[in-house]
Amino acid sequence: MMRRVAFIFSGQGSQYPGMGREIYENFKCARHIFDKANEILDIDVKSLCFQGPESELSKTENTQPCMVTTSTAIVEVLREYNIKADYTAGLSLGEYSALIYAGSFSFEDGVKLVHKRGKIMQDAVPEGRGAMSAVMGLDRKTVEEICRSLSNEGIVEIANFNCPGQIVISGERNAVEKANIELKSAGASKTVVLNVSGPFHSSLLNEASIELEKELIKIDINSPNIKVISNYDNEYYSGKVTDIVYKLKKQISSSVRWEDNMRKMIDDGVELFIEIGPGKTLTSFMRKIDKSIKVLNVEDMKSLDKLLMEIGR
Repeated sequence: MMRRVAFIFSGQGSQYPGMGREIYENFKCARHIFDKANEILDIDVKSLCFQGPESELSKTENTQPCMVTTSTAIVEVLREYNIKADYTAGLSLGEYSALIYAGSFSFEDGVKLVHKRGKIMQDAVPEGRGAMSAVMGLDRKTVEEICRSLSNEGIVEIANFNCPGQIVISGERNAVEKANIELKSAGASKTVVLNVSGPFHSSLLNEASIELEKELIKIDINSPNIKVISNYDNEYYSGKVTDIVYKLKKQISSSVRWEDNMRKMIDDGVELFIEIGPGKTLTSFMRKIDKSIKVLNVEDMKSLDKLLMEIGR
């Protein structure tokens, strides 16, 4: 009996200069993906991924296509080794890499789409007006209640339920700063203001979600050929195109239910999770969600070799 495998794709914030470089140098199929991204887009994806600088790579409109290109290149390498997934999910931006893997849209359409998504998200709220903050060491209920109690101060909402003890809040800067003070006095071990260009996954992006929908309806979308779980409602995507458009549109202005996504896949029998893309953020979340679950990651030759050894390829 083959064990059930899920590919999980990292999101924005995990990027670093040098990502994907070793995979590119060692595999023709990976070179093909990076070269294609450079052909399609008006930015030098290869140079941004491999050299940076960090300040350019971290601009949302650059980060998004660079992350999706790197993740898709890694997937192509896994295909060569006949390593496949039965389930897939991605954290925020990573959901697009998951849908590309599941055949819902082509890499070409997907990478153009996230480049536009990055621009839409970057332009959604004037710089400095919004903020996001990671809250450590508090339960959901407490964080939700504090955010609700500050509604007269401005918008502050839960952006991500990452794992037990890590929740991200998002909204208007002054309201987020007030929430941080209240959360600390309620027992948060720490709060960390994130280095992002906007208040993502909050209602401040409602208008941006309408702009994104206009881009989504321009591309060819197919039913996913494996199970893909949605950050927005913690349900698997149905085969309907309207369902995919709706969930992706809602995702940028709603909470990312990552912990729920992982628990649902574990309940459905997934035994091995493979984190694809730069960093080990999702691996560290999984250790807090369920320590008994096996998680491996692939981002460079060393991690690829470790994966191949662990699964006996």
